[in-house]
Amino acid sequence: MSFCFTFHTNRLLVPLLITCLIICLEGVAVQNEKIVTNVGAIINADSRIGKEQKAAMEIAAESFNNKSGNTRELILHFQDSGGDPFLAASEVEELIKEKKVEVIVGMETWQEAALVADHVGNQSKKIPVISFAAPAITVPLMQQRWPFLIRMASNGSAQMKCIADIVSAYKWKRVVVIYEDDGYGGQVGLLALLSEALQDANAKIENHLVLPRLNNSSMAKPNWDEVEELLKLPTFQSRVFIVLQSSLPTVTNLFSVARKMGLVGRESAWIITECITSLLDPQGDDSMEGTLGIKTDYATESSSYAEFQKEFQAKYAEENNSKPGIYALRAYDTITVISKALERMPNNTTNTSLQNMITTLLSNYKGLSGNMHLKEGAALLDSLRFRIINVVDGKRNKELNFWPPEVGFSEGLGWEASHENLTRAPQGWGMPTAGKPMKFGVPAGNKHFGKFVKVEPRNNSSYDFSYDGFSIRIFYTVLTHLNYHLPFEFVPFNGSYDDLVEGVYNKTFDAAVGDFTILPERMEKVEFTQPYMKSGLSMIVVEKYDESTWMFVRPFTWKIWVASGAILIYTSLVVWFLERTRNPEFDGSLKNQIGTATYITFSSLFFAHKEKVYTNFARVVFLLWLFIVLILSSSYTASLSSMLTTQRPTLNVTTEMLNKTGAKVGWDGGPFVSKYLSDTYKFDANNRINVSSENSYTDAFKSKNITAMFLELPYAQVYMNELCEGYTSITEPYEFGGFSFIFQKGSPIARDFSKAILELLENGYIKQLQNELLTPENQCPNTNSRPKSLSINSFSGLYVICGATSTLCLLLSFTPCVRKSQKQEKHEGNAGPSDECHLRSQHSNSPQAFTFVEIECVPQR
Repeated sequence: MSFCFTFHTNRLLVPLLITCLIICLEGVAVQNEKIVTNVGAIINADSRIGKEQKAAMEIAAESFNNKSGNTRELILHFQDSGGDPFLAASEVEELIKEKKVEVIVGMETWQEAALVADHVGNQSKKIPVISFAAPAITVPLMQQRWPFLIRMASNGSAQMKCIADIVSAYKWKRVVVIYEDDGYGGQVGLLALLSEALQDANAKIENHLVLPRLNNSSMAKPNWDEVEELLKLPTFQSRVFIVLQSSLPTVTNLFSVARKMGLVGRESAWIITECITSLLDPQGDDSMEGTLGIKTDYATESSSYAEFQKEFQAKYAEENNSKPGIYALRAYDTITVISKALERMPNNTTNTSLQNMITTLLSNYKGLSGNMHLKEGAALLDSLRFRIINVVDGKRNKELNFWPPEVGFSEGLGWEASHENLTRAPQGWGMPTAGKPMKFGVPAGNKHFGKFVKVEPRNNSSYDFSYDGFSIRIFYTVLTHLNYHLPFEFVPFNGSYDDLVEGVYNKTFDAAVGDFTILPERMEKVEFTQPYMKSGLSMIVVEKYDESTWMFVRPFTWKIWVASGAILIYTSLVVWFLERTRNPEFDGSLKNQIGTATYITFSSLFFAHKEKVYTNFARVVFLLWLFIVLILSSSYTASLSSMLTTQRPTLNVTTEMLNKTGAKVGWDGGPFVSKYLSDTYKFDANNRINVSSENSYTDAFKSKNITAMFLELPYAQVYMNELCEGYTSITEPYEFGGFSFIFQKGSPIARDFSKAILELLENGYIKQLQNELLTPENQCPNTNSRPKSLSINSFSGLYVICGATSTLCLLLSFTPCVRKSQKQEKHEGNAGPSDECHLRSQHSNSPQAFTFVEIECVPQR
């Protein structure tokens, strides 16, 4: 009975088991029907960027494979290149032959991408290559050379321009560039782009430091003695460091050494590029506080980013609370684009059709890294924008500003460095300290014009000196206008000014204080501050006073003399005509009458006339003439007295005259003055004499060794103010750059000095100090005003009034005759139509005989 039951049970189980097995096999068959696409990924498994890229690509692939109803499967095959381009190329060959990959992605460096693209191009089966790197400078004809290469990155030009704008915003002039040696010269392109961008920002690379390449697996604690020696900076003082590209371990050790040496702090500035900035968030390294970093701006508010970040942090758990950076986002977008291309492709996909679909998608694609478009084989962001951050500590960053390439910074960057509570940007220069004060060279060998710089030993000591003078006073005042303390020490220098400029250039001195003239050849070597005093060339000659025989005619111009003579003659004629019939003085011939009238008028110039005037019209004319005489004589006397009592030299000496006559001329103030006389005024070398002492100028003139002395304008003003008389100065039309202080090239302290000097110029302090120390007003009277000859414009009104009045009186004198003639015309019976007027003379019998002339109208018969 039991046997039968068992038998029947087995008969039922066997078909059931067979049916289940068939169903399972059919399910496996259905699953095996998915079309598999193999993707090769070349990464650097040791780098932080490589690890992030691997995690991001795995998330994208899993998201695609887990879609319901998906008939395709994407399998990633990772290969570790270690950053070696040749290893990457050999691994690609293995992936193509053994794994049958249809797409190659990855390549963190451009050297890897270029070599892989060349290797794939030599294969008979061309497959798409998508690199995560791009060349710093776009190679010409890149699309023709690698038509199957797509770059999911942009070149470094925008980032280098951003760095240059940061340097310009903080007014830094010199920078030190640091990068890690990759063994393949990968930084050459970035260096060229940065150098060009800095030139546009009026800055330059002072030096560059190459860091040794580290391998984490073999060098956990590398020897950084060599780097410490490099950072001692024996030949440059810039404290603006730009780390172009480096691995995170190398950068971490670099900052540790720099902080140990005091190069990370108040006066130093560090700028790091995106390849470093994007990896800093999870690091707990406080040595990078205050560093400025650059990061590509991307949207983090979308739900897609939030979901990706959650999955990324779950998968990439070896770093605490890691956030995906731009490199992880681009890797995720790359696999997502490949997945979307596969979804749209038919089952019989070819490499060419797959690349065309990827290219089509990237022409207008919106991914986690931003909206992008494809241009010449590069997937570029539609609106690239960088974020400028300030590293507060190893785990927190402070965002300062945004930088779009089209407009740059919209406002000031600001500065935050919590470790020292700074509110201002660092100087970016090796600032002096109490232990290492700033060395200012002071010209001590210049024995002339001590009013500018005066260096004297104290108590006959050869080590202790006192410093005074116009330039030294300005220096001390400038120090009070700086917003920081400047430790310094003066060092006397006994050489020439050019030697002292050379000393600043070769860094023997940090700067120099004195009366340094700004010259083009000097500006090539040192940095000048704003000039605190104008400078030019002045010529001093011996005064020659005017001893002309005709000095007495100088008070009036020739026009006044001519006009005065003309009005005198005219007045004489009018007086004669008005007085000839009434005045007994006008007796005799016509010649004698005119002579008498002229004598009366001329003698009135000295108020010596005794003759009487009888007619009223003549009296009016004569009174007006006497008024003119009074004005002219008073003006003449005053002008002549001024010319005779205040003698003025004749300024008829010119450089052309001195050159033509072969006169000897002296010069002082530096070799450039002699060169100027030679090049500009063409003075022969035998006619140029160096008079190197202020006390020797007068002796050189008195001994006739020189005819003229050429000095810079400030020196000439001091010299003339001390002499007061005997010499005169003529300012030439050519000017120099002015007097200034000098600093090493790129020194920000020069800029601070210039600002303080401008303030002192605006508030009048320098002018007041100049009047007090260089040219005291009470030392020499002001003799700059020279009397001038009086012009006709001063008396033209009087001449017009006098002439008009005389003419009017002359015309009015004819009125009686006209009236008498009109009355006779009314008596028609007594006068014929042809009556005429004629003169009738009456002779007097008095001792002083004179003739009366009457006008009588007699009818003509």
